[in-house]
Amino acid sequence: MTDQLAFGLDTFGDVTVGLDGETLTQPQVLRNVVAQGVLADRVGVDAFGIGEHHRIDFAVSAPEVVLGAIAGATERITLGSAVTVLSSDDPVRVFQRFATLDGLSGGRAEVTLGRGSFTESFPLFGYQLSEYEDLFEEKLELFAALRSETAITWEGRKRAALVDREVYPKTASGALKTWIGVGGSPESVVRAAHYGFPMMLAIIGGSSARFRPFVDLYGRELDQMGKDRLPVGVHSPGHIADTDEQAREELWPHHQAMTTRIGRERGWAPMTRDHYENEAGPDGAIYAGSPETVARKIAATVNALGIARFDLKFSNGTLPHEKMMRSIELYGTEVIPRVRELLAAESS
Repeated sequence: MTDQLAFGLDTFGDVTVGLDGETLTQPQVLRNVVAQGVLADRVGVDAFGIGEHHRIDFAVSAPEVVLGAIAGATERITLGSAVTVLSSDDPVRVFQRFATLDGLSGGRAEVTLGRGSFTESFPLFGYQLSEYEDLFEEKLELFAALRSETAITWEGRKRAALVDREVYPKTASGALKTWIGVGGSPESVVRAAHYGFPMMLAIIGGSSARFRPFVDLYGRELDQMGKDRLPVGVHSPGHIADTDEQAREELWPHHQAMTTRIGRERGWAPMTRDHYENEAGPDGAIYAGSPETVARKIAATVNALGIARFDLKFSNGTLPHEKMMRSIELYGTEVIPRVRELLAAESS
């Protein structure tokens, strides 16, 4: 299991502050994200994902462009989205953009498709929120057909039909690596199995062990459809520093401000320090602490869910770039090797 286990880092390109407390410009944040991806490659991280947003507190609305810049400055790291909001995009263009990234990077591209937890892209691109579910289902069906990289004939209700059409460029492997992002509904789990896509679980609250029924459901659905078992991954927030206290103190004000801001839009209560400490503890979804603490928590999640991939969302609101760079360095040089050691010792 330790040889197959992969480790990723995810960012949404949050607009951050400098060490002086001043808010950085979005262009500077974009350049910082590129530097973060380059460092992740250098310290041995397996994958780097960038999310898509269309609002003032995030700088990245076109992840593929930023990933392309990182591709030109790296050699081995897998580059993907976290996530691409397929519901408000065109599946043909999404496929073309990531197939292009795949070609430029020498086969290192992947895409994670999702419905999106933010809704700004829907009015921006002329879609109705009332069609939230129908748009994703139909567009996912088309994207699944496009992955065959053969001439396709397809017809739906939300876009023009395709009749014996080829889509270019092709990938060298003949199959663009594609994940489905799942937030916590059984219907989403079944959908991922139906289309034969690996499943990425977004666990942003509570114990990771409570998602075991979803992993089991996914496996049963694949078995019933006669499909091979596919990888399951976990995406969760966190921050790493030299000590537990340092990591939690550095993260707290930025994570609290971010969740409170988003909570006002969604009707959540503001995050309290007690809630934060519980989530940063052994049974919570925030992986904040020293390399040893974070490694042990990741190993526990791997054991609880039997996952093949763990992605740490290292960007957290306005957390400064310099703090994130240190977190990336510790993740690659200390956390990942330590997780592998812990899992190897358990299996011996």
